[in-house]
Amino acid sequence: MDFFFSYLFYFVLFSVSLAIIHLSNSRLRSSSSKLPPGRTGWPVIGEILEFAFAARTGKPERFINDRMKKYSPEVFRTSLMGENMAVICGASGNRFLFSNEDKLVSSWWPSLMKKILYSPSLFDNPPKEDLMRPSRSVHEFLNLEALKHYAEIMDMMARKHIDMYWNSKEEVKVYPLSKKYTFDLSCRLFMNIEDPQSVAKISDGFDRIMAGFLSLPINIPGTAFNHAIKARNNLHKQMGEIIRKRKKELTEKRDSDSAALDLLSRMLLMNSDETMEVPSEMEIITRITAMILASHETTSTAITFALWYLAEFPDVYDAVLKEQIEIAKSKGPEELLNWNDIQKMKYSWNVARESMRLASPSHGTFREAISDFTYAGFTIPKGWKIHWSVHSTHKNPDYFPDPEKFDPSRFEGNGPPPYTFVPFGGGPHMCLGKEYARVEILVFIYNVVTRFKLEKVNPNEKITGNPAPTPANGLPVRLHPHQM
Repeated sequence: MDFFFSYLFYFVLFSVSLAIIHLSNSRLRSSSSKLPPGRTGWPVIGEILEFAFAARTGKPERFINDRMKKYSPEVFRTSLMGENMAVICGASGNRFLFSNEDKLVSSWWPSLMKKILYSPSLFDNPPKEDLMRPSRSVHEFLNLEALKHYAEIMDMMARKHIDMYWNSKEEVKVYPLSKKYTFDLSCRLFMNIEDPQSVAKISDGFDRIMAGFLSLPINIPGTAFNHAIKARNNLHKQMGEIIRKRKKELTEKRDSDSAALDLLSRMLLMNSDETMEVPSEMEIITRITAMILASHETTSTAITFALWYLAEFPDVYDAVLKEQIEIAKSKGPEELLNWNDIQKMKYSWNVARESMRLASPSHGTFREAISDFTYAGFTIPKGWKIHWSVHSTHKNPDYFPDPEKFDPSRFEGNGPPPYTFVPFGGGPHMCLGKEYARVEILVFIYNVVTRFKLEKVNPNEKITGNPAPTPANGLPVRLHPHQM
């Protein structure tokens, strides 16, 4: 789940740090403590300009790699979001953090993110649970039996999407279409909403909220932040109406197949369990909002770059096509993909993983030290924020020889060394949505590859950071339908 929510964090981190006052050096421990080497940058902005520039140019790893070389390959100090921050690097660093979740470190999210996601009522009466952490209903929503059911729904919706937006087209832009597919799918699986007008109305609100994450937190009329707050309020009103309607439906029909239930219905049914503490309607709305915001953005990025590399490397495309055609031949004309089909897509998943290694949808996540501790001979004081980044390993030649080369064979056999490929995090808080994302990505690849060969319109298209990797022009491709 961190994989989902860390994406939102980076929207905030990327855009608003200029407005946050740098915490004074008086927060540092006495000089007797051996703090990590590094620098905190300018008094007001820290190192956010360097951080943002690296991400914006499509090379976010430069911020990490330059400091690893200059200060230490294990841990260095910086300042982002007005916070003293230790960046713990490498496979050993990942293993250390993942194994010390809720022992030495705990999840940390900036208050600004909550100002956009949370209604004022949640600040007045804070929930007992961290709404950024997965609830019991989310665990059940993402269990194996439910995922088996979702594979068929994902395939059905992917077919409809391709029929409507790809067929009979000579060219399409992959990135905006993949975002539409993943958002539509999130609405269907999270809230059981399929009506195009309803989805479009919800999508407009989410677009404004996302724009707010890329703005300064100035809540005056006309600003993007103000628009985001208004959009959140309207979205909460819409979702409140959806919840009240769903409650009535569930009361009238209590014999639904549990595997077929959407996330919202699971949350509401769990509320009827008298043995559990009942979350408020606003807590449910906030969890659903955060899930949709993050999940469709990260997965659409992963889909986009999988297709980016399939269009770029014909030999890789041919190998994926061969694998997917074998699966297609085993199916009836209208038969949907099932869980067993997904398990056969081994090479396709290697391609997707190599795509995520080179263009990771999430940069990493953040933690807070809950006590003083020592790592690599340096003291990390209680209250310091800690960042682990995929960029300290994903393009590190110590773990991935010739790291800029696209090579899906890296994932054959036992694959990369432990704690080096970490797009979904690791440890107790490894992203619960990992398998959900895998199925969603593979289903979409199947539906595109079995229908079209892709050709990049602009072979030299640049990659920017927004803050996640984004094709500068949306990845326009020419479609060459297969002659069946």
